[in-house]
Amino acid sequence: MKNLILISVLISLNSCSSEIGSKQNIIKDDNLEYKNYTPTGKEIVVSRNDYFNKLKGFWLAQCIANWTGLVTENDKIGNIGKSKTGDFYTREDWGKKDELNLPSNKVDRYIDFVFEGTDGMWGADDDTDIEYMYQHLLYMNKTSKLSGNQIRDGWLKHIKHEEQNYLWVSNQRALDLMISGIVPPETSDPVKNPDFDMIDAQLTTEVFGFYSPGRPDFAIEMAELPIKTTARFNAEWISKFYVSMYSLAANSNPNLSMRENLLIMAEKSRDQLPYDSYASKMYDFVKKQYNEGLPWETIRDNVYIRYQVEEKDGYDITSRNLKCNGCFAAGINFAASLISLFAGEGDLKETIKLGSLMGWDSDNPTATWGGLIGFMIGHHGVEKAFNREFSEEYNIHRTRQNFLNGIDNFSNMANVGVFITDRVVQEELGGGVDLENNLWYIPKTIN
Repeated sequence: MKNLILISVLISLNSCSSEIGSKQNIIKDDNLEYKNYTPTGKEIVVSRNDYFNKLKGFWLAQCIANWTGLVTENDKIGNIGKSKTGDFYTREDWGKKDELNLPSNKVDRYIDFVFEGTDGMWGADDDTDIEYMYQHLLYMNKTSKLSGNQIRDGWLKHIKHEEQNYLWVSNQRALDLMISGIVPPETSDPVKNPDFDMIDAQLTTEVFGFYSPGRPDFAIEMAELPIKTTARFNAEWISKFYVSMYSLAANSNPNLSMRENLLIMAEKSRDQLPYDSYASKMYDFVKKQYNEGLPWETIRDNVYIRYQVEEKDGYDITSRNLKCNGCFAAGINFAASLISLFAGEGDLKETIKLGSLMGWDSDNPTATWGGLIGFMIGHHGVEKAFNREFSEEYNIHRTRQNFLNGIDNFSNMANVGVFITDRVVQEELGGGVDLENNLWYIPKTIN
């Protein structure tokens, strides 16, 4: 217990000398006994140093994408029966004032990238804060797979119960059930939680993919219970798709373009979607039109018509007469996210831009792909893409509570991610951590 407290304090310090990314100091997790490992030559070999930079890139780009997407969140959700095209944004709207749709406390803003300069501070939001919480829980519990009670205890400690807590739909339902004594996965039981098919699990669990580099089989095993904390069926399968994408990103082919790697990763991750699910049919519908070279606006309008107007492939959200016609639903936002992924073609700025203009719950898919591409190009790549430097500070206490330090930073957060991955590689994947050369050796799955 003494070591656990010590390392948590050390990680909370803003000390560059303790970063994995420092060439002079290769640090290790005092809570993990590192074992000798002899490589066979058949492993995936990953640099811990590079991974540190990639995880920093993830947190930074996810914050940029999250706050940029919030400008247009729910501005455009389709006008059933009023417009054949749904009255959505197009590329021409970038740089113009956003058009508020749902009643909210939002103010008019220009549709553009949202940044925090080097003297600023990124605010936590629901696209990043529960991922932060899960990372914290994995590390503090010295485990690779959280139990239902560990998840419940973490939610009850770190999420406010009554005042503004930045939870919506299925996340809020799950918290209410936890307060009443229910333990995950029962918190996503459709009988108890009618919001089980909303988007929530996507934005809270994708980070698990990074803890199992190149091994989506175990990444999905890690994420299984956190996903089922709030999601079942299509929403669950869609969340597993994203976890798989994040895991595969660690083993992308350096000889291929970003676009080519993302398309390969998406095709492999499609295996998480059952053949007869509406999620798999959405994937095929969007991919086919992208391959045909249709403009992204046309694909988006076709998605709106097929799934919200015509309710094809078993997607019946419109018939359920939900608030904002299910603008928080996992399905329609999955289809929208795929459009920005394919049409963005691996360009970070373009993908964030398209995701923000796509419609519906625009901050969530945008944050997902921003985080993924930010990971793939690393922290330095993110700053290069925008030709500027950004703040590393992150205010988790904007939305959550009871962490050792309410103000964290991306370097510390990346360190913790590396430590969690150390444990996964050694204890779960049967691999090894080479501290001398700062490498992971990760056995490949059996084909």
